Amino acid sequence: MKKKLCILFLAMTGIITLTGCHSGRQQEAKSSSEESHLVELVVWGSEEDEALLNQIIDNFERRHQGEADFRITFQAQGESGCKDALLADLEAGADVFTFADDQLNALAAAGALEPVPDGDTIRSENLAASVEAASVRNTIYAYPLTSDNGYFMYYNKKYFSESDVKTLDRMLQIAEENHKFITMDWSSAWYVYAFFGNTGMEVGLNSDGITNFCTWNQAEAKIRGIDVAQAMAQIAESPGFASRTDTEFLSGVEEGTVIAGVSGVWNAVAMEEAWGEDFGAAKLPTYTCRDEQLQMASFSGCKLVGANAYSRNYDWACQLASWIANEENQKLRFELRGQGPSNIRASQSSAVQEAPAIAALLEQSEFAQLQRIGGNFWDPVAVFAGTLAAGNPGHENLQDLLDQMVEGITAR
Repeated sequence: MKKKLCILFLAMTGIITLTGCHSGRQQEAKSSSEESHLVELVVWGSEEDEALLNQIIDNFERRHQGEADFRITFQAQGESGCKDALLADLEAGADVFTFADDQLNALAAAGALEPVPDGDTIRSENLAASVEAASVRNTIYAYPLTSDNGYFMYYNKKYFSESDVKTLDRMLQIAEENHKFITMDWSSAWYVYAFFGNTGMEVGLNSDGITNFCTWNQAEAKIRGIDVAQAMAQIAESPGFASRTDTEFLSGVEEGTVIAGVSGVWNAVAMEEAWGEDFGAAKLPTYTCRDEQLQMASFSGCKLVGANAYSRNYDWACQLASWIANEENQKLRFELRGQGPSNIRASQSSAVQEAPAIAALLEQSEFAQLQRIGGNFWDPVAVFAGTLAAGNPGHENLQDLLDQMVEGITAR
Protein backbone atom coordinates (compact mmCIF):
# COMPACT_ATOMS: atom_id res chain seq x y z
CA MET A 1 0.00 0.00 0.00
CA LYS A 2 2.79 2.40 0.95
CA LYS A 3 4.59 1.42 -2.26
CA LYS A 4 1.50 2.27 -4.33
CA LEU A 5 1.11 5.64 -2.59
CA CYS A 6 4.76 6.42 -3.20
CA ILE A 7 4.48 5.61 -6.92
CA LEU A 8 1.31 7.72 -7.18
CA PHE A 9 3.05 10.62 -5.40
CA LEU A 10 6.07 10.40 -7.70
CA ALA A 11 3.82 10.28 -10.77
CA MET A 12 1.88 13.34 -9.61
CA THR A 13 5.13 15.15 -8.85
CA GLY A 14 6.36 14.35 -12.37
CA ILE A 15 3.15 15.69 -13.91
CA ILE A 16 3.45 18.91 -11.91
CA THR A 17 7.12 19.20 -12.85
CA LEU A 18 6.39 18.63 -16.57
CA THR A 19 3.46 21.00 -16.44
CA GLY A 20 5.64 23.59 -14.80
CA CYS A 21 8.35 23.15 -17.44
CA HIS A 22 5.79 23.33 -20.27
CA SER A 23 4.26 26.46 -18.74
CA GLY A 24 7.71 28.01 -18.42
CA ARG A 25 8.58 27.32 -22.05
CA GLN A 26 5.18 28.69 -23.13
CA GLN A 27 5.82 31.88 -21.17
CA GLU A 28 9.33 32.12 -22.59
CA ALA A 29 8.01 31.73 -26.14
CA LYS A 30 5.32 34.30 -25.48
CA SER A 31 7.86 36.78 -24.16
CA SER A 32 10.10 36.14 -27.16
CA SER A 33 7.23 36.63 -29.62
CA GLU A 34 6.16 39.86 -27.98
CA GLU A 35 9.65 41.29 -28.02
CA SER A 36 9.77 44.05 -30.64
CA HIS A 37 12.33 43.85 -33.43
CA LEU A 38 13.62 46.76 -35.48
CA VAL A 39 11.90 47.33 -38.84
CA GLU A 40 13.51 50.06 -40.92
CA LEU A 41 11.73 51.09 -44.14
CA VAL A 42 12.32 53.93 -46.58
CA VAL A 43 9.36 55.21 -48.59
CA TRP A 44 9.79 57.12 -51.86
CA GLY A 45 7.03 59.40 -53.12
CA SER A 46 6.57 62.71 -54.89
CA GLU A 47 7.56 65.85 -53.00
CA GLU A 48 3.94 67.04 -53.16
CA ASP A 49 2.82 63.87 -51.34
CA GLU A 50 5.15 64.27 -48.35
CA ALA A 51 2.53 65.44 -45.83
CA LEU A 52 0.01 62.85 -47.04
CA LEU A 53 2.43 59.93 -46.92
CA ASN A 54 3.78 60.90 -43.52
CA GLN A 55 0.21 60.88 -42.19
CA ILE A 56 -0.40 57.46 -43.74
CA ILE A 57 2.88 56.14 -42.29
CA ASP A 58 1.99 57.42 -38.80
CA ASN A 59 -1.37 55.62 -38.98
CA PHE A 60 0.36 52.43 -40.13
CA GLU A 61 2.73 52.52 -37.16
CA ARG A 62 -0.19 53.04 -34.77
CA ARG A 63 -2.11 50.20 -36.40
CA HIS A 64 0.82 47.80 -35.83
CA GLN A 65 1.97 49.20 -32.51
CA GLY A 66 3.75 46.56 -30.40
CA GLU A 67 4.43 44.27 -33.37
CA ALA A 68 7.79 45.86 -34.16
CA ASP A 69 10.00 48.85 -33.48
CA PHE A 70 9.31 50.86 -36.64
CA ARG A 71 11.64 53.40 -38.17
CA ILE A 72 9.89 54.43 -41.38
CA THR A 73 11.19 57.48 -43.22
CA PHE A 74 9.91 59.37 -46.25
CA GLN A 75 12.23 60.54 -49.02
CA ALA A 76 11.10 62.70 -51.95
CA GLN A 77 11.57 60.97 -55.30
CA GLY A 78 9.78 62.00 -58.48
CA GLU A 79 7.52 59.22 -59.70
CA SER A 80 8.55 59.67 -63.32
CA GLY A 81 12.21 59.01 -62.43
CA CYS A 82 11.60 56.30 -59.85
CA LYS A 83 12.65 53.40 -62.09
CA ASP A 84 16.03 54.85 -62.96
CA ALA A 85 16.78 55.82 -59.36
CA LEU A 86 15.81 52.38 -58.07
CA LEU A 87 17.60 50.32 -60.70
CA ALA A 88 20.80 52.27 -60.13
CA ASP A 89 21.17 50.31 -56.85
CA LEU A 90 18.31 48.00 -55.89
CA GLU A 91 19.73 47.04 -52.51
CA ALA A 92 20.19 50.69 -51.50
CA GLY A 93 16.86 51.79 -52.96
CA ALA A 94 13.58 52.46 -51.18
CA ASP A 95 11.67 49.58 -49.62
CA VAL A 96 8.34 51.04 -50.76
CA PHE A 97 7.89 53.45 -53.66
CA THR A 98 5.21 55.10 -55.78
CA PHE A 99 5.71 55.17 -59.55
CA ALA A 100 3.95 55.60 -62.89
CA ASP A 101 2.63 52.37 -64.38
CA ASP A 102 4.67 52.62 -67.60
CA GLN A 103 7.75 51.67 -65.53
CA LEU A 104 6.22 48.39 -64.31
CA ASN A 105 7.58 46.08 -67.04
CA ALA A 106 11.16 47.25 -66.59
CA LEU A 107 10.99 46.99 -62.79
CA ALA A 108 9.53 43.49 -62.94
CA ALA A 109 12.05 42.36 -65.56
CA ALA A 110 14.92 43.65 -63.41
CA GLY A 111 13.66 41.71 -60.40
CA ALA A 112 12.83 44.84 -58.41
CA LEU A 113 9.22 43.65 -58.12
CA GLU A 114 7.81 40.23 -57.31
CA PRO A 115 4.17 39.15 -57.77
CA VAL A 116 2.19 40.62 -54.89
CA PRO A 117 1.03 38.17 -52.21
CA ASP A 118 -2.62 39.29 -52.28
CA GLY A 119 -3.30 39.50 -56.00
CA ASP A 120 -6.85 38.11 -55.88
CA THR A 121 -7.87 40.77 -53.35
CA ILE A 122 -6.37 43.54 -55.46
CA ARG A 123 -8.16 42.24 -58.54
CA SER A 124 -11.54 42.23 -56.79
CA GLU A 125 -11.19 45.64 -55.12
CA ASN A 126 -9.80 47.80 -57.93
CA LEU A 127 -10.94 49.11 -61.30
CA ALA A 128 -10.12 46.75 -64.17
CA ALA A 129 -7.96 49.34 -65.98
CA SER A 130 -5.80 49.90 -62.90
CA VAL A 131 -5.40 46.14 -62.37
CA GLU A 132 -4.27 45.82 -65.98
CA ALA A 133 -1.82 48.68 -65.44
CA ALA A 134 -0.38 46.88 -62.39
CA SER A 135 0.04 43.57 -64.24
CA VAL A 136 2.56 41.86 -66.47
CA ARG A 137 1.00 39.01 -68.47
CA ASN A 138 -1.97 38.90 -66.07
CA THR A 139 0.22 38.67 -62.96
CA ILE A 140 -0.07 41.60 -60.53
CA TYR A 141 3.28 43.06 -59.48
CA ALA A 142 2.25 46.27 -57.68
CA TYR A 143 -0.62 47.87 -55.76
CA PRO A 144 -2.92 50.21 -57.75
CA LEU A 145 -2.96 53.64 -56.12
CA THR A 146 -4.76 55.97 -58.53
CA SER A 147 -6.62 55.66 -61.81
CA ASP A 148 -6.17 59.22 -62.96
CA ASN A 149 -2.83 59.53 -64.71
CA GLY A 150 -4.22 61.14 -67.83
CA TYR A 151 -4.96 64.61 -69.13
CA PHE A 152 -7.86 66.80 -70.18
CA MET A 153 -8.68 70.51 -70.62
CA TYR A 154 -8.83 72.98 -67.75
CA TYR A 155 -10.64 76.21 -68.62
CA ASN A 156 -11.74 79.48 -67.06
CA LYS A 157 -15.54 79.81 -67.21
CA LYS A 158 -15.19 83.58 -67.31
CA TYR A 159 -14.07 83.20 -70.93
CA PHE A 160 -15.50 79.88 -72.14
CA SER A 161 -18.90 78.22 -72.14
CA GLU A 162 -19.37 74.44 -72.15
CA SER A 163 -20.06 74.72 -75.88
CA ASP A 164 -16.88 76.72 -76.54
CA VAL A 165 -14.58 74.06 -75.12
CA LYS A 166 -15.80 71.40 -77.53
CA THR A 167 -13.48 72.61 -80.32
CA LEU A 168 -9.92 73.88 -80.13
CA ASP A 169 -10.64 76.28 -83.02
CA ARG A 170 -13.24 78.15 -80.97
CA MET A 171 -11.04 78.16 -77.87
CA LEU A 172 -8.11 79.65 -79.79
CA GLN A 173 -10.39 82.28 -81.29
CA ILE A 174 -11.54 83.37 -77.82
CA ALA A 175 -7.94 83.41 -76.51
CA GLU A 176 -6.84 85.57 -79.44
CA GLU A 177 -9.71 88.02 -78.94
CA ASN A 178 -8.81 88.42 -75.26
CA HIS A 179 -5.02 88.48 -75.79
CA LYS A 180 -4.66 85.40 -73.59
CA PHE A 181 -3.21 81.92 -74.03
CA ILE A 182 -4.25 78.29 -74.19
CA THR A 183 -1.31 76.05 -73.31
CA MET A 184 -0.16 72.50 -73.90
CA ASP A 185 3.28 71.02 -73.33
CA TRP A 186 4.69 70.03 -76.72
CA SER A 187 8.10 69.38 -75.17
CA SER A 188 6.52 66.23 -73.72
CA ALA A 189 5.72 63.38 -76.09
CA TRP A 190 3.14 62.24 -73.55
CA TYR A 191 0.88 65.14 -74.52
CA VAL A 192 1.76 65.13 -78.25
CA TYR A 193 0.14 61.70 -78.52
CA ALA A 194 -3.17 63.61 -78.34
CA PHE A 195 -2.90 64.59 -82.01
CA PHE A 196 -1.97 61.15 -83.39
CA GLY A 197 -3.87 58.80 -81.10
CA ASN A 198 -7.27 58.94 -82.77
CA THR A 199 -6.17 58.98 -86.40
CA GLY A 200 -5.83 55.29 -87.25
CA MET A 201 -2.04 55.63 -87.10
CA GLU A 202 -0.38 53.54 -84.40
CA VAL A 203 2.48 53.52 -81.93
CA GLY A 204 3.27 50.87 -79.35
CA LEU A 205 5.63 48.35 -77.85
CA ASN A 206 6.98 45.41 -79.81
CA SER A 207 6.88 41.88 -78.38
CA ASP A 208 10.46 42.25 -77.13
CA GLY A 209 9.15 44.73 -74.57
CA ILE A 210 11.85 47.25 -75.48
CA THR A 211 11.51 48.57 -79.04
CA ASN A 212 8.56 50.39 -80.64
CA PHE A 213 6.50 50.19 -83.79
CA CYS A 214 5.08 53.44 -85.23
CA THR A 215 3.13 54.48 -88.33
CA TRP A 216 2.84 58.21 -87.59
CA ASN A 217 4.56 59.05 -90.90
CA GLN A 218 2.18 57.07 -93.10
CA ALA A 219 1.54 58.76 -96.45
CA GLU A 220 -1.39 56.68 -97.75
CA ALA A 221 -4.52 56.74 -95.58
CA LYS A 222 -7.61 58.78 -94.77
CA ILE A 223 -5.57 60.68 -92.18
CA ARG A 224 -1.87 60.93 -93.04
CA GLY A 225 1.04 61.91 -90.86
CA ILE A 226 1.50 65.10 -92.83
CA ASP A 227 -2.14 66.06 -92.14
CA VAL A 228 -1.48 65.96 -88.40
CA ALA A 229 1.80 67.85 -88.81
CA GLN A 230 0.06 70.60 -90.79
CA ALA A 231 -2.71 70.82 -88.18
CA MET A 232 -0.16 71.19 -85.40
CA ALA A 233 1.73 73.83 -87.37
CA GLN A 234 -1.48 75.86 -87.78
CA ILE A 235 -2.22 75.61 -84.06
CA ALA A 236 1.31 76.79 -83.24
CA GLU A 237 0.82 79.84 -85.49
CA SER A 238 -2.15 81.04 -83.45
CA PRO A 239 -1.37 84.03 -81.18
CA GLY A 240 -3.64 82.37 -78.63
CA PHE A 241 -1.51 79.22 -78.30
CA ALA A 242 1.65 78.63 -76.29
CA SER A 243 3.61 75.44 -75.72
CA ARG A 244 4.41 75.54 -72.01
CA THR A 245 5.51 73.09 -69.35
CA ASP A 246 3.25 72.26 -66.45
CA THR A 247 5.07 74.73 -64.19
CA GLU A 248 4.79 77.50 -66.79
CA PHE A 249 1.11 76.70 -67.27
CA LEU A 250 0.41 77.22 -63.55
CA SER A 251 2.45 80.43 -63.50
CA GLY A 252 0.41 81.77 -66.41
CA VAL A 253 -2.84 80.88 -64.65
CA GLU A 254 -1.71 82.72 -61.51
CA GLU A 255 -0.65 85.76 -63.58
CA GLY A 256 -3.94 85.77 -65.50
CA THR A 257 -2.36 85.32 -68.93
CA VAL A 258 -3.44 81.67 -69.35
CA ILE A 259 -7.18 80.96 -69.50
CA ALA A 260 -7.09 77.27 -70.48
CA GLY A 261 -4.60 74.44 -70.68
CA VAL A 262 -4.08 70.72 -71.01
CA SER A 263 -2.98 69.05 -67.78
CA GLY A 264 -4.02 66.42 -65.23
CA VAL A 265 -5.71 65.98 -61.87
CA TRP A 266 -2.53 66.69 -59.92
CA ASN A 267 -3.21 70.39 -60.62
CA ALA A 268 -6.91 70.31 -59.67
CA VAL A 269 -6.47 71.87 -56.22
CA ALA A 270 -4.23 74.67 -57.53
CA MET A 271 -6.58 75.39 -60.44
CA GLU A 272 -9.63 75.61 -58.20
CA GLU A 273 -7.77 77.95 -55.84
CA ALA A 274 -6.77 80.16 -58.77
CA TRP A 275 -10.12 80.36 -60.58
CA GLY A 276 -12.61 79.75 -57.78
CA GLU A 277 -16.18 79.63 -59.10
CA ASP A 278 -14.86 80.02 -62.66
CA PHE A 279 -12.94 76.72 -62.44
CA GLY A 280 -13.91 74.36 -65.25
CA ALA A 281 -12.68 71.05 -66.67
CA ALA A 282 -13.72 69.04 -69.74
CA LYS A 283 -12.51 66.28 -72.02
CA LEU A 284 -10.03 67.34 -74.68
CA PRO A 285 -11.59 69.22 -77.59
CA THR A 286 -11.63 68.34 -81.28
CA TYR A 287 -9.13 69.93 -83.65
CA THR A 288 -9.19 70.57 -87.38
CA CYS A 289 -7.29 67.95 -89.35
CA ARG A 290 -7.68 67.58 -93.11
CA ASP A 291 -10.82 69.75 -93.04
CA GLU A 292 -12.62 67.68 -90.44
CA GLN A 293 -13.00 67.81 -86.66
CA LEU A 294 -10.91 65.09 -85.05
CA GLN A 295 -11.24 64.21 -81.36
CA MET A 296 -7.99 64.60 -79.45
CA ALA A 297 -6.80 61.40 -77.79
CA SER A 298 -4.77 60.87 -74.62
CA PHE A 299 -2.55 58.44 -72.83
CA SER A 300 -4.06 56.97 -69.68
CA GLY A 301 -2.33 55.42 -66.75
CA CYS A 302 -2.18 54.85 -63.03
CA LYS A 303 0.09 55.46 -60.13
CA LEU A 304 1.21 52.28 -58.42
CA VAL A 305 2.90 51.35 -55.14
CA GLY A 306 5.71 48.82 -55.24
CA ALA A 307 7.54 46.80 -52.59
CA ASN A 308 11.24 46.36 -53.35
CA ALA A 309 12.00 42.65 -53.71
CA TYR A 310 15.46 43.38 -52.26
CA SER A 311 14.05 44.92 -49.07
CA ARG A 312 15.49 43.47 -45.86
CA ASN A 313 11.98 43.69 -44.43
CA TYR A 314 10.08 42.55 -47.51
CA ASP A 315 6.99 41.26 -45.71
CA TRP A 316 6.58 44.56 -43.87
CA ALA A 317 7.26 46.46 -47.10
CA CYS A 318 4.37 44.58 -48.74
CA GLN A 319 2.10 45.35 -45.79
CA LEU A 320 2.98 49.05 -45.93
CA ALA A 321 2.52 49.21 -49.73
CA SER A 322 -0.89 47.57 -49.35
CA TRP A 323 -1.77 50.00 -46.55
CA ILE A 324 -0.82 53.07 -48.61
CA ALA A 325 -3.09 51.82 -51.41
CA ASN A 326 -6.09 50.72 -49.33
CA GLU A 327 -9.59 52.16 -49.68
CA GLU A 328 -9.40 54.60 -46.77
CA ASN A 329 -6.04 56.01 -47.78
CA GLN A 330 -7.15 56.40 -51.39
CA LYS A 331 -10.08 58.45 -50.07
CA LEU A 332 -7.64 60.50 -48.01
CA ARG A 333 -5.45 61.00 -51.08
CA PHE A 334 -8.45 62.32 -52.98
CA GLU A 335 -9.41 64.68 -50.15
CA LEU A 336 -5.91 66.10 -49.72
CA ARG A 337 -4.45 65.84 -53.23
CA GLY A 338 -7.49 65.57 -55.53
CA GLN A 339 -6.21 62.34 -57.10
CA GLY A 340 -8.72 59.83 -58.46
CA PRO A 341 -8.92 56.45 -56.67
CA SER A 342 -8.40 53.08 -58.31
CA ASN A 343 -10.29 51.35 -55.50
CA ILE A 344 -13.81 50.62 -56.71
CA ARG A 345 -15.66 51.69 -53.56
CA ALA A 346 -13.54 54.82 -53.14
CA SER A 347 -14.10 55.82 -56.77
CA GLN A 348 -17.88 55.51 -56.37
CA SER A 349 -18.11 58.03 -53.53
CA SER A 350 -20.24 61.10 -54.27
CA ALA A 351 -17.30 63.44 -53.62
CA VAL A 352 -15.20 61.74 -56.31
CA GLN A 353 -18.07 61.55 -58.79
CA GLU A 354 -18.82 65.26 -58.39
CA ALA A 355 -15.22 66.50 -58.77
CA PRO A 356 -14.92 68.42 -62.08
CA ALA A 357 -11.39 67.19 -62.84
CA ILE A 358 -12.29 63.54 -62.22
CA ALA A 359 -15.46 63.91 -64.29
CA ALA A 360 -13.42 65.36 -67.16
CA LEU A 361 -10.93 62.52 -66.93
CA LEU A 362 -13.70 59.93 -67.01
CA GLU A 363 -15.22 61.65 -70.05
CA GLN A 364 -11.82 61.63 -71.78
CA SER A 365 -11.23 57.96 -70.92
CA GLU A 366 -13.33 56.95 -73.95
CA PHE A 367 -10.55 58.34 -76.12
CA ALA A 368 -7.61 57.21 -73.97
CA GLN A 369 -5.08 54.43 -74.43
CA LEU A 370 -3.01 52.75 -71.71
CA GLN A 371 0.58 53.90 -72.14
CA ARG A 372 2.92 51.09 -73.11
CA ILE A 373 5.88 52.67 -74.90
CA GLY A 374 9.61 51.92 -75.16
CA GLY A 375 12.23 54.48 -74.15
CA ASN A 376 13.03 55.58 -77.71
CA PHE A 377 9.61 57.18 -78.06
CA TRP A 378 10.15 60.29 -75.98
CA ASP A 379 13.01 62.31 -77.46
CA PRO A 380 12.18 62.01 -81.19
CA VAL A 381 8.58 63.12 -80.59
CA ALA A 382 9.70 66.03 -78.41
CA VAL A 383 12.13 67.19 -81.12
CA PHE A 384 9.44 66.95 -83.81
CA ALA A 385 6.80 68.82 -81.80
CA GLY A 386 9.33 71.34 -80.52
CA THR A 387 10.24 72.23 -84.09
CA LEU A 388 6.58 72.86 -84.96
CA ALA A 389 5.97 74.79 -81.73
CA ALA A 390 8.85 77.11 -82.66
CA GLY A 391 7.25 77.77 -86.06
CA ASN A 392 9.54 75.40 -88.02
CA PRO A 393 12.30 78.03 -88.22
CA GLY A 394 14.38 75.98 -90.65
CA HIS A 395 11.39 75.56 -93.02
CA GLU A 396 12.01 71.82 -93.05
CA ASN A 397 9.84 69.50 -95.12
CA LEU A 398 7.09 68.16 -92.86
CA GLN A 399 7.26 64.65 -94.27
CA ASP A 400 11.00 64.60 -93.64
CA LEU A 401 10.38 65.67 -90.03
CA LEU A 402 7.84 62.85 -89.65
CA ASP A 403 10.19 60.28 -91.17
CA GLN A 404 13.02 61.36 -88.86
CA MET A 405 10.73 61.14 -85.86
CA VAL A 406 9.50 57.63 -86.71
CA GLU A 407 13.05 56.46 -87.43
CA GLY A 408 14.04 57.58 -83.93
CA ILE A 409 10.97 56.04 -82.29
CA THR A 410 11.52 52.64 -83.92
CA ALA A 411 15.34 52.56 -83.54
CA ARG A 412 16.71 49.26 -82.20
